[in-house]
Amino acid sequence: MGSLSIREERRKALEKQIKKDPFLTDEDLSELFRVSVATIRADRSALGILEYRERVKDVAFQKYKKQGDSARGVETLDYTPLTGGIFTFETEAAMAFEGSEIVRGCEIYSYAEKLAIQVIEKKAALVNVANIKYKEPVKVGSRLVAKSEVIRIKNDEYIVWVKIKFQSKEVFRSKFILKALEL
Repeated sequence: MGSLSIREERRKALEKQIKKDPFLTDEDLSELFRVSVATIRADRSALGILEYRERVKDVAFQKYKKQGDSARGVETLDYTPLTGGIFTFETEAAMAFEGSEIVRGCEIYSYAEKLAIQVIEKKAALVNVANIKYKEPVKVGSRLVAKSEVIRIKNDEYIVWVKIKFQSKEVFRSKFILKALEL
């Protein structure tokens, strides 16, 4: 009977901790609660809490929804705030030049800018400088993989690289200098 109440207390604390920080891995939680990873997984399962990767995808999806993006075709593979992430994005016919299968550059740029702003964890930011390079045309229906990386943070200025690939070949590269806005 005594171990049941300890388990219940741990599960309540676990639930509260994951709500507070959904980016905690099972290993992090194991250390925090001083129990095995298997125990954490069992507790998470009993509480209906998603595994780490699914929680990260859910947080990213919610951010995209808040930014007014439908999040259709966007998938988060890895994400660490203020560090970087890996995302996929599927291009659609509405993004192409009229009468063409080639995606407009502004669509790819817009996607890269959203990822750069998302990774700095600010509600709003202005692009002070954008150094961009379109390396290859992108066709409708292409599944792009984007890697964002925060290179430097100084006061309210952030330097973020976003590199986008199609089938392991770089198609777009950008370096953003962002100025965070306080709303």
